[in-house]
Amino acid sequence: MKILVTGGAGFIGSNFVHFFLEVYPNDSIVNLDKLTYAGGIDNLENLKGDSRHKFVKGDISDVKLVNDILDSGIDAVVNFAAETHVDRSIQESRTFVETDVLGTLTLLDVCRRHKIPRYVQISTDEVYGSVSDGYLDENANLNPSSPYSASKASADMLVMSYWTTHHLPVLIIRCTNNFGPYQFPEKIIPLFITNALEDKKVPMYGDGKYIRDWLYVEDCCRAVDIVLRKGKDGEVYNAAGRNEVDNLTLTRKILSLLGKPETLIDFVANRPGHDRRYAINDAKLRDKLSWKPVISFDEGLKHTINWYEEHGDWWKKRVAS
Repeated sequence: MKILVTGGAGFIGSNFVHFFLEVYPNDSIVNLDKLTYAGGIDNLENLKGDSRHKFVKGDISDVKLVNDILDSGIDAVVNFAAETHVDRSIQESRTFVETDVLGTLTLLDVCRRHKIPRYVQISTDEVYGSVSDGYLDENANLNPSSPYSASKASADMLVMSYWTTHHLPVLIIRCTNNFGPYQFPEKIIPLFITNALEDKKVPMYGDGKYIRDWLYVEDCCRAVDIVLRKGKDGEVYNAAGRNEVDNLTLTRKILSLLGKPETLIDFVANRPGHDRRYAINDAKLRDKLSWKPVISFDEGLKHTINWYEEHGDWWKKRVAS
């Protein structure tokens, strides 16, 4: 199989590229990435000289470029490319619409013309909005709260419209919060790890009781892969870690593992439109496609902390930029 991975120099995308090439030595990837601030060619350093991996710097909104890539013979497209940081989306909403919505539209149009047999859209549990109790399955209404989640929900709706209208064989996977190596230090786990390593304050929004469900990135990659290979066309699949933790508890755990004092916690004004809790039901993916996480939250968190401790050069140049 030869696949196009978009956003393959970013956090989840680069982890998926590594996972895919390790698990499937006879397959290959064309990796299209714009190399924005959150992506880095150094995330793919160990793939230099690997003939199975071709990197192309470019924008998914570039119709000619995407068309040229698909002309080379692509069996599937996996779209990780997106602007993803909620705080940035509040200040720079247009960028999120341009990449997450219009970029997805470009991919869908070109895939339709080329009759690509498989298109997987990487989405997020944030499209469902805040959940006070219980768990939402794939049939729940979309209720995004931020410009980021609204852009992802819009992209999801476009994807499904291409299934209904054009019968383009699409799939969507919505994962809970990912964490692990190569995550840009603006999201809570890498930000708090790197700040604590330098004995800097860790900024805690509001009362710190905002709940997220955490999924180690390698398990997310496994979920994407099984949806790519075994998912049913036109279907949406949730992927949950089933590790609900509030931000304050998470932060205390990180500081404890690093041997840092809780006095580093700095309560700050809350983020506008901050969702209290995300919670999804992923029984469909587990029961029908036999997926489940294999890395526990505690194991994944320890591995993530160790990775940032050992890769100071990687994150310090990003913090400084």
